Amino acid sequence: MREESGLQSNFLDHFRDLASKYSRTETALSQCPYCSMQCSMQVHKEHSYYSSRHVITPHKADPVNQGRMCVKGMESHTPALDKGRLQTPLLRRNGKHVPVSWKTAMDWFGRKIKMLQRQYGKDAVSVYGGGSLTNEESYLLGKFARVALQTRHIDYNGRFCMSSAASASNQVFGIDRGMTNPLSDLLLTKCVILAGTNIADCQPTMMAYLRKAKANGAVIIAIDPRVTGTTKIADLHLQLKPGTDAILASGLLKVIVDEGFVNETFVQQHTTGAEELLEHLRSIDLQQVAAITGVPVDMIGLAARAYGKAESGMLFTARGVEQHATGVKNVCSYLNMVLLTGKIGSPGNGYGAVTGQANGQGGREHGQKADQLPGYRLIENPEHRRHIAQVWGIKESKLPRKGIPAYELFPAIMRGDIRSMIVLSSNPVVSNPNAHLVEEALKRLDALIVIDLYYSETAKLADLILPGSSHLEDEGTMTTLEGRVTLRRAVSPLPGKARLDWQILCDMAVALGKRKGFSYASAEEIFEELRIASKGGIADYSGITYARMEQENGVFWPCKREEEAGVVRLFEDGRFYHADGKARLIAVSRTLPAEPTDDKFPIILTTGRVMQHYLSGVQTRRTPALREKVPEPFVQIHPDTARKCGLQEGERARLVSRRGEIQLAVRFSADIRTDTVFVPFHWGDEQCINRLTLPTMDPQSGMPSFKACAVRVEPIHATIQGEEQMEDEKEKVVAYR
Repeated sequence: MREESGLQSNFLDHFRDLASKYSRTETALSQCPYCSMQCSMQVHKEHSYYSSRHVITPHKADPVNQGRMCVKGMESHTPALDKGRLQTPLLRRNGKHVPVSWKTAMDWFGRKIKMLQRQYGKDAVSVYGGGSLTNEESYLLGKFARVALQTRHIDYNGRFCMSSAASASNQVFGIDRGMTNPLSDLLLTKCVILAGTNIADCQPTMMAYLRKAKANGAVIIAIDPRVTGTTKIADLHLQLKPGTDAILASGLLKVIVDEGFVNETFVQQHTTGAEELLEHLRSIDLQQVAAITGVPVDMIGLAARAYGKAESGMLFTARGVEQHATGVKNVCSYLNMVLLTGKIGSPGNGYGAVTGQANGQGGREHGQKADQLPGYRLIENPEHRRHIAQVWGIKESKLPRKGIPAYELFPAIMRGDIRSMIVLSSNPVVSNPNAHLVEEALKRLDALIVIDLYYSETAKLADLILPGSSHLEDEGTMTTLEGRVTLRRAVSPLPGKARLDWQILCDMAVALGKRKGFSYASAEEIFEELRIASKGGIADYSGITYARMEQENGVFWPCKREEEAGVVRLFEDGRFYHADGKARLIAVSRTLPAEPTDDKFPIILTTGRVMQHYLSGVQTRRTPALREKVPEPFVQIHPDTARKCGLQEGERARLVSRRGEIQLAVRFSADIRTDTVFVPFHWGDEQCINRLTLPTMDPQSGMPSFKACAVRVEPIHATIQGEEQMEDEKEKVVAYR
């Protein structure tokens, strides 16, 4: 027995020695793939004799987030390492997706696209990108569409994120950079307005700046139809009716003007359009504003005075203001407040559009949008076209013209104008409004090609699925909500036969016979070309290099020369980006929601995020720790409204709009207006709230009306109110399509 025990002990000692010998930890710096804060993180790969695992810790040297991370960031490696990742090309044969080689996949792709373009023209093929792509991939995707495919049909899901704020900023300032100053300016300001932005759930690591601002004496004003983690730290909460932002802003402006808070010197020296705006404001009646918005006159006055009196102020907008058919007007209305008070262009004074997606800022600067070329150039501008054509080595006449906004691609498919679509890192079946139509359109395509990490709701419909790269494998640059360009290095190998997204684009270009211009050895080589392409544009990256980004923890754009710092705070010299150097004050006519409520649809539906999930949920729904917290969507409804609808807490209810219906669990909450319900948008299939949302778009930005549409809410057991009503609603669905 003793001898046997000794042998066992020796074996265990030997095993421990081996485990110790082969145990090691590799640590590399990466960035979270989710929101626009782009928190840097340490990725620790712990190896032992018998297992390996990844652990994420915050990076304390991050100049912006200073070691803070949210729950999504801490779990961001989980979906990237998921065994369910796509690892080989899949081609649909006899109705099923079967694994094929890359050669087979590219041969099929080349033949199919060439055939469709011969038969239906170059514009028969479309491209649909994503706001989480690196700058290099965003740039290359635009080049691929316009050089390899020669199609005008390219847009991206960022159209549903920042387009209204971008259009408004370009009109007012002549430039669109999410924030005009760095986040650190929040510690210097005396008043902060948060309009339609739930930072606590959407950009959690930004909350520390707001708490510090409040501790430093800043007054925080939140404008939101719901009570959220963000509104709870505010000194004033204006709980407006969804879709009435521009009207509320006109009331705030009325008080600012009438009570003498206008910075006359700034307005005279640095703006145009003041006379028209002031004339418009004379017609504003605060009682009418209160009646329409649901915000009492005294609350409007308190907020306007707090901002007007403050010696410095910062104003932020986000999707609650922007995702409307009047989104551009809404943002312009708030920018009028910034300009009339002169609160811009100095420490503690500025405006920020709180970017939603990881690279929502950079993604719209370098050519993914239907009307843009790299450097934030315009595709219809002859000078801009000549510059980019020269960089790309093609004739200017060969560059396609302006395309159409993202959602409009799908009605174009229904009309037969578009026969194929290439989707990169997006899930339009879930993220688009009127999702039933989007799904139907994708099914009608002659060829749907999807590049993704997972078998998403959109990928399931594809003819060809190509396995792409996650943030752990995909090296490149990202531009944060501040306008800071950062470098994310690759820290893990690709799984199976997956390829880097930019390499896949090059492979597809070669399959189309366009090897010239698509032979890159690295992401850095693509960035070097992007620098040249952006030189002289509004979004000028020409002075930014990989080395600088690593040495300086990111570089702000515009940055025109390597020896100069990027512009951290815009407009400090008093000049804006219009030819005359002045900003534009824009009088906004009365605006109302695109789809009013009525007896059949008496409640306003608004949508948004929860902290645990991101966009269409393709990644976060694959993360057990996040899925367990919020396993399914719900409808948040005021108890008084619920009782009128005959609902019980915890039961399921039917939500019906003119475009469809879904069933969701009921969650009672006094934190929402009685005329409004809220549903998060991170789920697909039968739980997809975008089957109900309104596709009516802002005519200037192409932004759909995600934040306000008319619905009714009823118990599951409610009886259908007659065939006549159902037929009437079906006719309205057809009209909207």
